[in-house]
Amino acid sequence: MIDRSVIQLFGVSMHAWTMAETVQVIRERLEAGLYTQQVVVSAGKLVNIQSDPKLAASVLSCDIINIDGAGVVVAGRMLGLDIPERVTGTDLFYRLLTIAEQDHYSVYFLGAEDGIIRETVRRIGRDYPQLEIAGYHHGFFWDDETAVVQDIKASGAEMLFVGISSPKKENFINKWDKKLGMKFVMGVGGTFDIVAGKVKRAPLWVQQSGFEWLFRVIQEPGRLWKRYLISNTKFLWMLIRGCIHRDYRKNGCVGKG
Repeated sequence: MIDRSVIQLFGVSMHAWTMAETVQVIRERLEAGLYTQQVVVSAGKLVNIQSDPKLAASVLSCDIINIDGAGVVVAGRMLGLDIPERVTGTDLFYRLLTIAEQDHYSVYFLGAEDGIIRETVRRIGRDYPQLEIAGYHHGFFWDDETAVVQDIKASGAEMLFVGISSPKKENFINKWDKKLGMKFVMGVGGTFDIVAGKVKRAPLWVQQSGFEWLFRVIQEPGRLWKRYLISNTKFLWMLIRGCIHRDYRKNGCVGKG
């Protein structure tokens, strides 16, 4: 097992692993039969955690918490934290599909609209022909949640990917936990929309520049502009306060009357 200390940013302890290290840890835990919940945190999620105790509990209960979002990486480095790179949920999802196919772990996909999840399953089945897809279900099931959980468990799947918006997916995973009958559970947000071709993913240079969020807003302005404006502004203020606090500590001002 990789031995690397976690980092603390705005009250959340996260693993400062690279993508390769994260994949290795997950693979080792799967082989060892250890149940694993994994989550990525973005700037928006860090903001929401500050005022949403239920979401905070759901995130902090996870076994692996990775950093997604270039803004979080930049903020962490500004505060003196050793963050090697971001671990995006979409990229990790594809890496884990490869492992599932190679090591014969069956998978279940939960989330998105019915047409989107069906197209996602079709495309993944085409691209990963040896992957065992044990089942799938759309993300609009809240009137019959228990039945969906029973279907997930009965499917015999070992890895569950939940493509539902935050905080619903984190709270759903935390609520049902080991009752889902999985070896590994991960929230993948809007990844199914990308896989199915509903939305395009930003080019690599946009991702690396830290403006992937803007690329998403341009594609879905009516749904996303307000959310990103508010969350990014709050995150910037959190960073400013964090930098001020850090400078006070470096100058020996903390604790002085």
